[in-house]
Amino acid sequence: MSDDFDWVAASGRRAKGRRPDYFEDPALDRLYSVVFALAADVSALRERQDTLERLLDEKGTVSRADIESYEPDRKAGRERALATRAFVNRIMRGFQQTVEAMEADDPPIMDWVEKLSKE
Repeated sequence: MSDDFDWVAASGRRAKGRRPDYFEDPALDRLYSVVFALAADVSALRERQDTLERLLDEKGTVSRADIESYEPDRKAGRERALATRAFVNRIMRGFQQTVEAMEADDPPIMDWVEKLSKE
């Protein structure tokens, strides 16, 4: 890893093109952007904590080099994937509930066709 690379400057760069708008209020887009950035960091911290716990269980001690070079085995990878999936599901549950509610309120298209053809 190069010591010359400015990570702070790189993280503040703007992406090319226009930022997508999902909500009428731009503040909501910014808020969700912050929330998801924090969620990504929490997910990374959880994986790092898992690494620490596994190394401590295995060796009883840990160094920064151990952490940086750790590669999870298949079992650990599956456990991490399940934990990440559960984490993302918890974060996205509100959105999912909204989608489910919208789908439940819409009768099938054929119901509308029959209703309109009778009028």
